[in-house]
This record gives sequence, C-alpha cells and structure tokens, in this order.
Amino acid sequence: MPAIHRRPRTVDTSQHFCPHTGCRYRGWLGRGNLRANGHPNGSQWRQFQCTACQGYFPEHHGTIFHGKQVQVELIVRVLACLAEGLGLRATARVFEVAPNTVLNWLMEAAEQLQAFSAYFLCEVHVKQLQLDELYAVLSAIKAGEMGEEEAIGRLSRSPHWVWTAIDPVTKLLLVLEVGPRTLAMAPHVVHHVKHLLAPGCVPLFLTDGFKEYKTAILAHFGHWIQPERRQGKGPLPQPRWMPLPQLLYAQVLNDHQLKAGGFKSFRRTSPPTERENG
Repeated sequence: MPAIHRRPRTVDTSQHFCPHTGCRYRGWLGRGNLRANGHPNGSQWRQFQCTACQGYFPEHHGTIFHGKQVQVELIVRVLACLAEGLGLRATARVFEVAPNTVLNWLMEAAEQLQAFSAYFLCEVHVKQLQLDELYAVLSAIKAGEMGEEEAIGRLSRSPHWVWTAIDPVTKLLLVLEVGPRTLAMAPHVVHHVKHLLAPGCVPLFLTDGFKEYKTAILAHFGHWIQPERRQGKGPLPQPRWMPLPQLLYAQVLNDHQLKAGGFKSFRRTSPPTERENG
C-alpha cells in the first residue's frame, strides 16, 4: 500500500523491479516497493532502492548501458551505423573507439533484441506468412568458433542461409534463423512459426520453390482423420494425416523457375469447397 506519511512520489518506478536474488519482490512490477534515491556520484542514471530488501540498483540495470562509462548517445549512434550497413572497422574509425568495443556492443544489442522479441512475439494473429531463405554472410564469433580479432577481420565472410518468416502486409518479422538450406531446417523454421501463432490461427503460407516447405507445413498444420468403412465387414481403415480445412499454401516462383517446369504457380493442400466448385 502507498505510504501516507510523506509527499507522493514523482518518479515512476512501475516499469522496474528489484533484481536482487533474495528479495521477495524480485521480478514483480508495480508493487510500490521501489523508490528513487538520487544520482550517486553525479551519475546520469538514477538509483533505485527496494524498501523490501533495502537493496540498491541503477535504473539501467539489465540493459546494454549497464556498467559502461560512455555516453548513451555514442552507443546508440554506433549501433545505428552498424544497422545501416557500415562496416565494423569503419564504424570504429568514425567514432574513434576500439573495434573490439564495437563488436561487444553489437553482441550485447543482439542478445537484448532477441530477448525483447521472445517476450512480445506470442499468440500472433496474421492472415498470411511469407517463408523465404536468403543467402547471406555472418560472423561465427557467437558460437565460439573464432576469437574477436579474427572475427573482426572475417566479419561478413562466412556464408550462411538466413531463413525468414514475415507477414507481407504488416512487415512483421516473426522468425529469423541461420542454418543450411536442408530438409531438417525447414521443419525447424515452421515449428518456430507454429509456436508464435495464436491457437487456431492458420495463415496463408507463401514460399518459393523449395519443396521441403510443403512437408514441414503439412506436419505442423494437419490432423488425424478416420476414413469411413467402405465395406460392411473387415478391419477399419488406418487413420490418415490430412491438412486442416482452412490451410492454404501457395508457391511464388520467378520466371526462371516457371520456365524450368516441375512446379505449378499455385498449389493448394486442401480440396476446393462446394462454393468454389460452383
């Protein structure tokens, strides 16, 4: 309950929580257990105190700015240049910082964005999804395959396939995976898409001519059907895995793929309805 023996608090702490392990309020938002405690040592960041455990922590705890002495504007500008496509070494020269520092900021920002995406992208409602694979070049430092110096020199030199799933209407990027263009990767991407969609949401799937998409989509958006007995006697027919009635799947091919043959410009996984037949 809010205290009544002092003036009302003017600093909003509803979007922060106590990070201390032994605190009973750890992870809880808007419980009124936090209060502002000034700027220690003239820092640009405000300090919070938890009235439950009497612990202190800065307001930028858990962000990429925590523990850094540089200005926030410098980190933001460096990441903005990297996002616009400027090279890592070139960005370091422009802002007069070490290349290793720029690389560490980039890795921390990527972890923050991944956590942010995992928190907000859930139970998504979309009408269509476009699945595609992009040939790109990425560094392998995150997997520990090379050191920082080697990664800086070889950044944008290691070939990979980038798998994406995007809503072409809202431009919402649901899935971004890096891996080879193989049969095993297609079900992995579709499984990730299925996990993010809301229950009962079956969008229109648009893909290129990669045939493994059809198997992956049918495996995740289908159901078992018991066929009717055609004869009065004998064993029951075996159950069959069939696509959901509302499932639609289309392949968008370029002129070269259409001339090569082997694919149709549109494929549907479910039979047409009586209205469409009419």
